[in-house]
Amino acid sequence: MRDDRIEAKWVDLFADVFRLSAVGAGESVAILSETQSRPLNVQLAELALDRLGARFCHVVMPTPRQEAPVPVRSTGASAALQGFAPAIEALKSAQVAIDVTLEGLLHAPELPAILAGGTRVLMVSNEHPEALERLRPDPALEPKVREGLRRLKSAREMRVTSAAGSDLRIDLRGARPGGSWGYTTRPGTITHWPGGLCLCFPAAGTVNGRLVLAPGDLNLTFKRYLESPVVLDIADDHVVRIAGDGTDARLMEAYFAAWGDRAAYATSHVGWGMNPAARWESLALYDKTQTNGTEQRAFAGNFLYSTGANEVAGRHTLGHFDLPMRACTVTLDGEPVVIDGKLAAGLA
Repeated sequence: MRDDRIEAKWVDLFADVFRLSAVGAGESVAILSETQSRPLNVQLAELALDRLGARFCHVVMPTPRQEAPVPVRSTGASAALQGFAPAIEALKSAQVAIDVTLEGLLHAPELPAILAGGTRVLMVSNEHPEALERLRPDPALEPKVREGLRRLKSAREMRVTSAAGSDLRIDLRGARPGGSWGYTTRPGTITHWPGGLCLCFPAAGTVNGRLVLAPGDLNLTFKRYLESPVVLDIADDHVVRIAGDGTDARLMEAYFAAWGDRAAYATSHVGWGMNPAARWESLALYDKTQTNGTEQRAFAGNFLYSTGANEVAGRHTLGHFDLPMRACTVTLDGEPVVIDGKLAAGLA
């Protein structure tokens, strides 16, 4: 990996992405970071905003004490704000918030209050700028994600199958859909960069069946490619059985159990990747400290199953797995959106 130094091309990159979110001269912007944020990304955000002529400030929170029983990784639920009202008010009063915290605000408990103030939130995933450079948002992706969301919002059931043996059904009634293409111009919304996802948070009691994770699928909490099959039996939203002979199954068992919390076994969100620029294999090319794995959540044609917090179902926990799977078929009311790991017509 290249040294962590300011590169002019990365300042240009951040400025270009901020422009896509309609950040310009005179716009009021708050940069939210924490003491353990990646300094390079904080500096690039500042320099890009200065180049655009925006008016900005820094909101810097101390990274909280580690109180979980195991390491917390890639939850999208930053604990950095800690409910601190002055910081929340500063973010609410800005037109735009640039989020460069470690975990991101996507599922943070303070996010609804920030969005209610009309703030546009751009969450810059905790990736090295080299990855962000490859995955700069492409406006051509927006209409395709919108089409995927249209299909998702109108469907009553999602079904996921695979040759490996997966057969999962999700009742979509009452689910909350969401998606991202990497930028946003509408007040009171959040997006994340890299983008390229269609997903939903199912209502309680709506997810049942079996997932078979095959070698080459990913466990992004561990930032690891699976080397042996793992079978997850899911009933009433919860993983009720973990089977498999290899280390991958044992690692998942141990991490699930460490939380001592039934909600950690529950479904958080389900969906599929839409970004043709995102690469399945790129995780092998980064040290674990250099990547947050957002690229692997978004690579085109993956099925993403995630466990943990789900506000729609009334469940809150820091226990979290993101599990992108290849070679699945995903249908909505019988119509495919992903076929054997490839996006269906109209979405590719």
